[in-house]
Amino acid sequence: MKDSRIGVYICWCGTNIAKMVDVEKIAEDIGRLENVVIARNYKYMCSDPGQDLIIKDIKEHELDRVVVAACSPRIHELTFRKALENAGLNQYLFEMANIREHVSWVHTDREEATKKAADLVRAALKRVSYHEPLDKLSVAINPATLIVGGGVAGMSAAFRLAEAGKKVYLVEKEADLGGQAARLDLSFPYLNTVSSFLQPLIRKVKEHKNIKVFTGQSISEITGYVGNFKTTTGINGKLEDLEFGHIIVATGLSNYDPSPFKNYGYGRLPDVITSIEFEKMLRSGNIKCSDGKPPRHIAIIHCVGSRNENIHEYCSRTCCATALKYANQLRATFPGAGIYDLYADMRAFSKACEELYTKTSTKDVMFLMFDPERSLPEVKQAGWKDECNMLIDMHEILSGENVEVPADMVILMTAVEAQKDAKDIAHAAGISMCGNHFYIEKHPKLDPVATTTDGVFIVGTCQGPKDIPESITQAWAAAARVLAGISRGTVTVEVTTAVVNEEICCGCQTCISVCPYTAISFNEEKNVSEVNEVLCKGCGTCGSTCPTGAIRSRHFTDMQILSQIEGMLNEGKVKETHKILEEA
Repeated sequence: MKDSRIGVYICWCGTNIAKMVDVEKIAEDIGRLENVVIARNYKYMCSDPGQDLIIKDIKEHELDRVVVAACSPRIHELTFRKALENAGLNQYLFEMANIREHVSWVHTDREEATKKAADLVRAALKRVSYHEPLDKLSVAINPATLIVGGGVAGMSAAFRLAEAGKKVYLVEKEADLGGQAARLDLSFPYLNTVSSFLQPLIRKVKEHKNIKVFTGQSISEITGYVGNFKTTTGINGKLEDLEFGHIIVATGLSNYDPSPFKNYGYGRLPDVITSIEFEKMLRSGNIKCSDGKPPRHIAIIHCVGSRNENIHEYCSRTCCATALKYANQLRATFPGAGIYDLYADMRAFSKACEELYTKTSTKDVMFLMFDPERSLPEVKQAGWKDECNMLIDMHEILSGENVEVPADMVILMTAVEAQKDAKDIAHAAGISMCGNHFYIEKHPKLDPVATTTDGVFIVGTCQGPKDIPESITQAWAAAARVLAGISRGTVTVEVTTAVVNEEICCGCQTCISVCPYTAISFNEEKNVSEVNEVLCKGCGTCGSTCPTGAIRSRHFTDMQILSQIEGMLNEGKVKETHKILEEA
């Protein structure tokens, strides 16, 4: 191990780590190791007092390297790096060991968990000795922003940026702006007219001098990096090249087609309609059955396609509140009608929605509960003797009885799902998707609108089901993040990138074919590959495939990785490892 002055800090993470790992014993044992100047344990290392402790020790004990054993580096590595910088130490002279997700949360034996945590700390200790200081890399930021999606979220973000005097390119694939909100009659929980706030927003966006709107168009490819992106948009030979520094993806969601649910009769029974089809009736002011008569009995069925392990396991969040909205609208339109709400669970999310549920229950609406895992309601054509068009057979959970619900109209509260072209947009913008094809944020708590691609943000329902206020809140948050970046003028990019040793590069270009970020190009004159450090994300794919070993990744050198492996092994295995490495 290289001569160093290392400080080691073991975090309790409240009880998250300390309940399963003896953090005090680890700190005591690690404190005896070579090059460890000080070893401490503290309840919350990520807190301000925890960071101040590191800064104080660096200055007082002249530490030149720091190890923190805590939670996932994904959460707080940047936090501790910044603490090193505040103490005047290069941020890359730091290593973090994950003893929460990798130890305390996955073990039940305290003694064995403590041993494993100690091994991980020793591995980090060995590795950090070979860390090298790396310089920051900054690039200028183009103050324009591309927003993909012209719904409520996209337009809200565009207007905020434009009002701040920044240029915005707003691209919407449909012919008109408005997105899903344009298809709604009233909003919940206060039953306000959606058009009363949507149309003024559309008008402001269209008329704003700093916003250029492209409707009926889409984005196929985006090149570049944070601060300096490029794309081309347009149709029929009228293409336009756009340059911008940030991207906000606000592509919204789509609605599930309930045809696979044969028990509901959608597509077979004309008066079984989806929630979106019912919204169209509401906006037209013409609520009638297929025979032209007003409905005498209306049934609303929840969770059609949601919370179903064979379709969408997630809750679509807005369905219950929307169903309550429908019940109120129907009661106001048809005072004497029978209104039946068939629900699995009543999940009235968002502010004042529980109050809406309470209010609705006083309006002679019959709430009937079914178990979606046991049996779903079945809609069938009524007989000629029945005084309704349809009958719904269901097992009602609260009463324990099998009941028959009359209906002239059945409204299916269908699931919301990701856009069909979500994968194409993800590929173009360089963002990741979850198993349900919604876009993944950088961190659900600490960075909920950013993505792992610098300069790219996600807002609204493309990230997951949410209501209008939540979508607007995210849009404003992303706009604030973009404005903060623009105001700085430059952005610091990660420097843990790949670098080519031109002396041994054979020019095979294998690295170019495997790079997922198109960060490597070929210099014909020198016959070697070259890495664009701004585009490179340091994934290591190129280094692992290079046949001559000409590419290495900064901060992930062979010596750093091998020393970390050595630190994980007990002393009896170290000599054996060295022998294997020498023979290799």
